[in-house]
Amino acid sequence: MKVPVINFSNEDLKPGTLEWDLVKAQVRQAIHEYGCFEASFGKILEVQKPLFGAMEELFDLPLQTKQLCVSDKPLRGHVLRVGLNSERILIDDANVAESIEQHLTNILWPQGNSNFSKTLFSFSEIASGLEKKIRRMILESFGVEKYADELIDSTNYKLRLIKYEGQTNSQSNEPTLRARAHYDPNMVTLLYQNEINGLEIQTKHGEWISVKPSPDSFIVMTGESLSVWLNGRLPSPNHRVMMVTENKARYCAGLFAAPKGGYQVKIPEELVDEQNPLMFKPFDFEEFLEFHVSKEHLSAGLKAYCTI
Repeated sequence: MKVPVINFSNEDLKPGTLEWDLVKAQVRQAIHEYGCFEASFGKILEVQKPLFGAMEELFDLPLQTKQLCVSDKPLRGHVLRVGLNSERILIDDANVAESIEQHLTNILWPQGNSNFSKTLFSFSEIASGLEKKIRRMILESFGVEKYADELIDSTNYKLRLIKYEGQTNSQSNEPTLRARAHYDPNMVTLLYQNEINGLEIQTKHGEWISVKPSPDSFIVMTGESLSVWLNGRLPSPNHRVMMVTENKARYCAGLFAAPKGGYQVKIPEELVDEQNPLMFKPFDFEEFLEFHVSKEHLSAGLKAYCTI
């Protein structure tokens, strides 16, 4: 079993065309069945080599330098997961060049590193452009496309860069847990990895399946915010990272489309009726993140937070 592969490489893929409607139907079916799919998008190959080169350059910096990336907002900045042998950095507004400079590049390289900034911005532009198409397709498939511009304009594109260290000292070929099973709380997630696999998706029947994307593909997943906004009509997939012994690190760049703080995520009235009663209260995503990381509710999910 494998997740569906959908081709987005056609440059004429625009709303109102036959090609758009065909791809839209594939997206709806894939998300209904798996909550995710592999999006083939050849344009990403333009930044493949510079992106993973930039990530190596970033994670090769001294730990004390990387730890300068801090934030008073939940889940941002540098995080070292010693037990899982991984580390990550998350910044907001990655589709804005100045944000990458301010929140990452100028902190790590006070003397500047324009190539690093340009590479991350190029990746974020490509990924966010694809995400907008995918989200518009999903909304169209439910007949609520009139909300697409509002939702997209209220999006904070978060960029998370992750390194999973290779395990050269292990004699076992058994997979080891490198990222615990979880549901993404945002609207839509796009993941782009190097050649080292490890991502697993749980099907609605409880089976874990390995995801092995092609070099020209993103893995696209619906997050809990979109599932809630659609009044539970589409699933958000449970997923984790399991890696076998590798002497090479796994790098993954994730673009997370999340609602901006201050924006009330509210289910459209068109998606509420007698057969589909209102399931969730309106919520502010940043307020949920504060709840999510609090000691009293550590790791509580979005649906638990806003279920009526």
